[in-house]
Amino acid sequence: MQDVSAFTNRLAKNYKHYAKWARRQGLGAWRVYDKDVPQFPFALDIYGSRVHLQEYDTGWEMGDDEYRGWIDAVVAAIAQVTGIPAAAVTLKNRRRQKGVSQYEKVGAEGEDFVVEEFGQRFIVNLDQYLDTGLFLDHRNTRKRVREEAAGKRFLNLFAYTGSFTVYAGAGGAVASETVDMSNTYQDWSRRNFELNGLDLGKHKLVRADVFQYLEEAVDAGKRFDLIVMDPPTFSNSKKMRDILDVQRDHVWLIDYAMALLAPGGWLYFSNNLRTFQLDDRLSQDYQIQDVSGQSVPEDFRNRKIHQCWRISRA
Repeated sequence: MQDVSAFTNRLAKNYKHYAKWARRQGLGAWRVYDKDVPQFPFALDIYGSRVHLQEYDTGWEMGDDEYRGWIDAVVAAIAQVTGIPAAAVTLKNRRRQKGVSQYEKVGAEGEDFVVEEFGQRFIVNLDQYLDTGLFLDHRNTRKRVREEAAGKRFLNLFAYTGSFTVYAGAGGAVASETVDMSNTYQDWSRRNFELNGLDLGKHKLVRADVFQYLEEAVDAGKRFDLIVMDPPTFSNSKKMRDILDVQRDHVWLIDYAMALLAPGGWLYFSNNLRTFQLDDRLSQDYQIQDVSGQSVPEDFRNRKIHQCWRISRA
């Protein structure tokens, strides 16, 4: 068995602190470890009674047997510290060798289960896709949307599984549109809406390419009071008209989203491209507040996991 004591000790310290913190906050999903010890390049998230373990790609060379032994030792340490059995640990890694680890289950059907967050409930699946169905680093902004949504018309762009809309609905949004071009994610959103008692008559799911949706919505004169836009860094999906590159395209996306804002409304714009820079021209046209400091949650030691801005008309 390989020596993973440095990892075990740090994980135990983090777990003791964050497990209590998460209970107080009402969080069923939270990050307990994030590359805290450089020799153990993992992000470790608790989802209810399961663990989502992501290995960062370091380019380290390790033979398959050595690697398997290392992973087994890490997983045994996780089970020891958290009391969650090894079988309930899902590993996501970038090693493609066949049969490298018994914990490598990506592409398996997996199992949907529900986690709670600030009183809202979400369906997650740790095995089936690269992502779980809930981006934990956007938890604070979701809560903020709930606090600000009362009486508002809400728009969720690049909506993924609709979690921002769930919060907006819980906060009293009078209507919403949730835009994503994936059938899988739109179905997931619908199930999240139903789980949280949202009225599907008022909260509409729109399957569309966001670029096309924005053009048509502006032409149709639609208006919203609160908009969230969290685009991927890059997408070349065949369903999209063009390739999305968030650095290149963000000015266009923000301008079109702002054209849909009713007077007094605001847009939350975020992305997780490490090198992203907001175009200077935008601050000439709009009031822009960088809220990244408040939007990245306490359990994320990587404070650069995303950037987030609150944008309104000047």
